[in-house]
Amino acid sequence: KDFPNFGSNIIRLKPQTEPMLPFVMLPRPLQESNVVGKGGTGGFLGRSYDPYTLYPSGGDMDMQKMTRIKIDDLQLRPDVFSARLQRRASLRETISKKMNKVEEAVKDYKLNEYYDQALNLIISGKAREAFALDQEQLKTRERYGNTSFGDSCLLARRLVEAGTKVVEVIWPKVANSDNHSWDHHKDLTKRMKNQSGPMLDKGLSGLISDLDERGMLDDTLVVAVGEFGRSPQKGVSTSGNGNSADGRDHWPYCYTGLIAGAGIKRGNVHGKSDKTGSAPVEDPVHPTQLLATIYHAFGIDPTSIVYNHLNQPRELVKAEAITELFG
Repeated sequence: KDFPNFGSNIIRLKPQTEPMLPFVMLPRPLQESNVVGKGGTGGFLGRSYDPYTLYPSGGDMDMQKMTRIKIDDLQLRPDVFSARLQRRASLRETISKKMNKVEEAVKDYKLNEYYDQALNLIISGKAREAFALDQEQLKTRERYGNTSFGDSCLLARRLVEAGTKVVEVIWPKVANSDNHSWDHHKDLTKRMKNQSGPMLDKGLSGLISDLDERGMLDDTLVVAVGEFGRSPQKGVSTSGNGNSADGRDHWPYCYTGLIAGAGIKRGNVHGKSDKTGSAPVEDPVHPTQLLATIYHAFGIDPTSIVYNHLNQPRELVKAEAITELFG
């Protein structure tokens, strides 16, 4: 069984207390090469800790418009009003009491908990309302860039505002899918200047400034980071990939990330690279330290123990939080 996504660990250790989706992944499932969901599930914690993942209508993995999201399962059907749905739930409970052997066989799946969560979600309507981007003013959509990434950031704000605990926004395009992907092995200058750069800038800056203006940033942690950087030198192969003269290969040895909100000091630069960006020379941060810092911001001890499907103890992460980042 895979190790859980960080969001799954958070909602496991800091359970949701209101009828809202606890963990949402936008605008598509996490995907590594041709494997959908790798690293983006509840892993050995079980499917109840998977993120609520959105898929586009039809077979297109890479959504062009957020309006194509299917969220029919978050609303009551026209012929089922709230009281009727509650009566159905009561009937289900009555039948369940007569099924002791079945209940005993599936007790580890916590079915009653699932049913209760689903019922509360549908009746409250909060989840579906949070996805209603058409309620936002046009100037707000434009502030975020009016792109798949920008709309995902705006949805993240709306979800957090409605009570969602964790939102993971993934770059809309899968690596090597087209010019909008972030995997710049060629045409880097043009793609960063005209596409990737502006999309990231508008969406991320729109999210942070909007959260700040609404008084939400002090209680919301925003982390923007990739899985690795790009090679300091253009046109060379560092991972076996082919690169054009205006392309950069994978480079996990030195790269940057942005972290804001939740008490993080503003305008602070932590760490320093050499002049070519090849290696850190001051206050290097390992990805595990960043993860520990995220847990710390949620009030979770990074050394907390979780148990896998074989009931074996596992530490959340073997690293310490970078507490000096907090003011």
